[in-house]
Amino acid sequence: MAKTLVITGGSRGIGAATAKLAAQHGFAVCIAYRSDAQAAARVVADIEATGGNAIAVMTDVSKEEDVIALFDTAARSLGPIGGLVNNAAMIAPHSRVEEISHARLQRLFAVNAIGPFLCSREAVRRMSTRRGGTGGAIVNVSSSSARMGSPNEYVDYAATKGALETLTIGLAKEVARDGIRVNGVRPGHIYTDIHASGGEPGRVDRLKDTIPMGRGGQPDEVAEAIVWLLSDKASFATGGFINVNGGK
Repeated sequence: MAKTLVITGGSRGIGAATAKLAAQHGFAVCIAYRSDAQAAARVVADIEATGGNAIAVMTDVSKEEDVIALFDTAARSLGPIGGLVNNAAMIAPHSRVEEISHARLQRLFAVNAIGPFLCSREAVRRMSTRRGGTGGAIVNVSSSSARMGSPNEYVDYAATKGALETLTIGLAKEVARDGIRVNGVRPGHIYTDIHASGGEPGRVDRLKDTIPMGRGGQPDEVAEAIVWLLSDKASFATGGFINVNGGK
């Protein structure tokens, strides 16, 4: 039986690329999406067209009841959970810290930091050998902004990714003897739709000359790192990060 992989934010960008690649590597894939059912259905159809097995589940990762239902549905429909990719995240329009509202902070931290905590909790409960599971792997999609801070644009987003990185390190140590590996990837400037939601769809092109490699990255390039960390080829890797940022 194929291992079941849950991917949050799986209907577009890095999440969609990871879902398709993971399916090619033998995972049954559960795509969690927030609102775009058509995009999620297209990813499922692409996976099924190549012989894979996938479902899509509407989920707000900031809501505990949604997260529990997501994992219950994935296990019931596809089989035992063997992996999780915490990819769902949001940004807001560029802003200096003194202009950021309380409501914006609450929403960003709820989705980008609390969401991964809830998803990781449910994954551990199902995968831990101490709880009767067979082990597995968690990959958290962070950002180079966690190290650089994103001044004058979105320090709040960067801070949520800093929280995600602390979760990665702490959880990796906590569950290492429960058969679960926890790692992260740090994408840099990648061509995805998230930039449009921040008010600047052309942001990667504006910044590409600041990248040592002189170009932005593609979602498939990040997906390769994620799927490697999920695989048995990364069997002795936990608590670490792969930078996929063109050297920036």
